[in-house]
Amino acid sequence: MKTIGLLGGMSWESSIEYERIINTEVRRRLGGVHSADLLVRSYDFAVIEELQEAGDWDVAAQLLADDAAWLEKAGADVIVLATNTMHKVARQIEDAVRIPLLHIADATAEAVQAEGIEAVALLGTRYTMEQDFYRGRLTANDLEVVVPGAADRTFVNDVIFNELVQGRIVEESKQRFLQIIERLHERGAEGVIAGCTEIELLVTPDDMEQPYFPTARIHAMAAVDFALAE
Repeated sequence: MKTIGLLGGMSWESSIEYERIINTEVRRRLGGVHSADLLVRSYDFAVIEELQEAGDWDVAAQLLADDAAWLEKAGADVIVLATNTMHKVARQIEDAVRIPLLHIADATAEAVQAEGIEAVALLGTRYTMEQDFYRGRLTANDLEVVVPGAADRTFVNDVIFNELVQGRIVEESKQRFLQIIERLHERGAEGVIAGCTEIELLVTPDDMEQPYFPTARIHAMAAVDFALAE
């Protein structure tokens, strides 16, 4: 079994889901009392969020890149960045290590394509929905990406930071999310990417009629595939 180096805590609400999914799936595949071989660097998310808000992406990139290198030195065979938004600095992390970084957008694009979908809605932080570092990775995989209008993007972003990363699950917010998803469906989206790992704490596949792509689960399962590959 290969060792997974997990950069988490952005936020821990979703990072613990990564660990749960990875360990549960390793046990399912190997049986007995098996669990994953994990090295974890978990952050005080307040520090990361302040860097995001201030636009200090170079500082954030250096922080994550240094810690990825530390995980590699400690024995990690692969880096898993347990967040969508911070993949904005994926290139800097890749440049800092010799081991692979499993990119969350690539794993997600593969899952979407496996369903035969060409146009997909993307929900996430405003950085993920509005900037090219994530959308561009999806379009490079021949997917059409549909994002909410400006007011809905603001709402989605606010719920992520003011509720979900703080562990608050609000039913009214869930209903508004489902309304936003329906509008995106009317605009041609055949499925929905939960492009922030906390969103799947609020909206689950059982809430959806359309195909739903929870990125934390997809990413975590890709990590297990890598760890257990021959």
